Amino acid sequence: MADTKGFSSIETPGYVGFANLPNQVHRKSVKKGFEFTLMVVGESGLGKSTLVNSLFLTDLYPERIIPDAIEKQKQTVKLEASTVEIEERGVKLRLTVVDTPGFGDAIDNSNSFGAILEYIDEQYERFLRDESGLNRRNIVDNRIHCCFYFISPFGHGLKPLDVEFMKKLHSKVNIVPVIAKADCLTKKEILRLKCRIMQEIESHGIKIYPLPDCDSDEDEDYKEQVKQLKEAVPFAVCGANTLLEVKGKKVRGRLYPWGVVEVENPDHCDFIKLRTMLITHMQDLQEVTQEVHYENYRSDRLAKGIKGKENGVKADRDSNSQVVTNSVLGEKDRILQEKEAELRRMQEMLAQMQARMQAQQ
Repeated sequence: MADTKGFSSIETPGYVGFANLPNQVHRKSVKKGFEFTLMVVGESGLGKSTLVNSLFLTDLYPERIIPDAIEKQKQTVKLEASTVEIEERGVKLRLTVVDTPGFGDAIDNSNSFGAILEYIDEQYERFLRDESGLNRRNIVDNRIHCCFYFISPFGHGLKPLDVEFMKKLHSKVNIVPVIAKADCLTKKEILRLKCRIMQEIESHGIKIYPLPDCDSDEDEDYKEQVKQLKEAVPFAVCGANTLLEVKGKKVRGRLYPWGVVEVENPDHCDFIKLRTMLITHMQDLQEVTQEVHYENYRSDRLAKGIKGKENGVKADRDSNSQVVTNSVLGEKDRILQEKEAELRRMQEMLAQMQARMQAQQ
């Protein structure tokens, strides 16, 4: 009789066991860890670095040197990628944050997009090359999965630079608009600014990251959460890494003469909503990057490659046909020249015969 020690008997008739497959995927994913790349874009002084450090409770820029006013005049847009390994309850996240110091700081910002667009395309190209290579098992995914675009709270909506930038990037990356330094505005001003920004985004045909709709069988609490997140776009946030004591509790916030702005208080700003959106939809952001933006780049890239090959084949065909044409033309010229020479000889013989006949007469 076969030894069945270590195997539990099937308790329910008709039970196979593939209901445990999600647990296998979970264990494998936790063991492998997760990767996520976030890009932050906006003018200097809007609190990008502070917000990122607040979101992930880490210090991504320990050795950053802030340029003075003279250096800023000469500064161009450059991209700085910082990677940190974060572990929480046994789950590892390899977070890469790409900052864009110098964006929007010059008098003429017409060339501010070039370096950013080039960087995004470089990551797609690198991934495409790795995916087509021999060693596909250990591919590092540095594609931009999400872009926080910081909008100044001091204007009355989007600037021309904001519109132009988002229109150039919305087909390449998931854009999440963020109103920076929301503690500078009252609640009414924030609502008015949000409505104005969304109207301008819609009127200019800008496609921002759409939060996925909930299925009918989803939990009611989750449906309500997604509804609130959709209504909060663009997220009005402020960041802080300082711990303050408020009513006997330690909170992260900013101290002002009139009180304390608590970063993680939903009544004060949308920081919690932004973090919830990023964490709960991190997988969807990666899937949209893979299935939409990367596939668009890949298909365009392959189409250009095929077109280039077709042009090369056509050029070869044209050159070959030119050689054939030249050879055919050369053969015709040779035959024509021979016939002309033969005709001249016949004319000369005829002239000689006429001359002899006249001499005999």
